[in-house]
Amino acid sequence: MTGAEPTPFSLEPSEDVREVRDWVHEFARDVIRPAAQEWDEREEAPWPLIQEASKIGLYSLDFFAAQWLEPTGLGIPVAFEELFWGDAGIGLSIVGTCLAAASVAATGTEEQVAEWAPQMFGTPDDVRLGAFCASEPDAGSDIGAIRTRAVYDEAKDEWVLNGAKTWVTNGGIADVHIVVASVHPELGSRGQGSFIVPPNTPGLRQGQKFKKHGIRASHTAEVVLDDVRLPGRNIIGGKDAFDERVARTREGRSAKGQAALKTFETTRPAVGAMALGVGRAAYDYALGYAREREQFGRKIGDFQAVAFKLADMKCRLDAARLMVWRAAWMARTGKDFENAEGSMAKLMASEMAVNVTEEAVQILGGNGYTRDYPVERMHRDAKIFTIFEGTSEIQRLVIARTLTNLPIR
Repeated sequence: MTGAEPTPFSLEPSEDVREVRDWVHEFARDVIRPAAQEWDEREEAPWPLIQEASKIGLYSLDFFAAQWLEPTGLGIPVAFEELFWGDAGIGLSIVGTCLAAASVAATGTEEQVAEWAPQMFGTPDDVRLGAFCASEPDAGSDIGAIRTRAVYDEAKDEWVLNGAKTWVTNGGIADVHIVVASVHPELGSRGQGSFIVPPNTPGLRQGQKFKKHGIRASHTAEVVLDDVRLPGRNIIGGKDAFDERVARTREGRSAKGQAALKTFETTRPAVGAMALGVGRAAYDYALGYAREREQFGRKIGDFQAVAFKLADMKCRLDAARLMVWRAAWMARTGKDFENAEGSMAKLMASEMAVNVTEEAVQILGGNGYTRDYPVERMHRDAKIFTIFEGTSEIQRLVIARTLTNLPIR
């Protein structure tokens, strides 16, 4: 081995990534955490905090684009972990626009990205939001069952959208909505397109606003579409590309992935990073508590029953982070998820967050079950990560199908 070139390998984030991590952590510690309980109880979008994030450049297209394009792929996961370490509900309010922006960036034309992505973020003096509308009352995990219709009016070169979306982050309060709709229902998800709905478009309105178990500072609502008319160019990727994909599907030829599914695939490592932040926050608090709390004349961390919980929590947390980082690195460097590594990362990180926050509550005992201690909120917040952007069951299905190449149901 002497004389051979050493193989470059490091799990240490670059200096640029570490600087971003420390900067975002400072914002999470000094701005988000002190406000977390208040906005959880108010159950409404924390506009002052979004505006503060915009003022310092944290909530901006430039920041998220720079992290998305960071060469190692760790920019977004590291930033998201720190934000959600601060608070999941407020964190999601700050990054919720990214899913809509990612849907345009993933399959949109250069002109669409240039026109619409900036409008989803606005400026510090005019903060704006984006919303990605995919789920429906009868189409959650089964995205092929979407009933919202988009009909092309050839005479006017317009799309006409009708239907209802549910569980939409920023739904109804966003300036730009991205709506997944069925153009050719007989083709299932292959017959669907994603459409850009500009601000103040007639026919789009907010329906029910949901009162949730967790992430209460994030606005979640129904979006109703009643004869919403859009220019023909507002289908993401362009109408010609969509028609070509449909034609390939009808001919039985391989077609490129459906837009909504492509968006979820791209963002799964980022969702895993959000769960990491919640899990780490609960672990940090439980560790500090175990070092200070005394029972039977000793620190409770001195008992194996508690110390072993902390050991397991830390192992699960670090293992999940490695899976998230691997998936993010693979996505950034153009490596295919041959074993559904994106789904693996999201699955393991989300279930880790549920487990670790539950153990944190257990370590705090009765205190952990009260709202006087933050692990109660973290426990409520963690559960959503096993549900949205693909349930744990769907992640296991994706992984199993990828491994076996069988149509598992």
